[in-house]
Amino acid sequence: MEENTNARTGSIGTFIVRVRCCQNATWQGEVIWAEKEKRQHFRSALELLKMVDGALDEDLRVFEPN
Repeated sequence: MEENTNARTGSIGTFIVRVRCCQNATWQGEVIWAEKEKRQHFRSALELLKMVDGALDEDLRVFEPN
């Protein structure tokens, strides 16, 4: 289900999270940092939270390719 997110942005940052599957009791998917047009895959909910936290701390390394 696609949704228009252009009208809804956060004051600090906007992250679009696409959960592809749930395996081993956690999420796997992709997160997109809308303002910077960067995307990164994640293998767990904890990894997703660390990426978002790092991005908000302006640590852009978490959104650069491996």
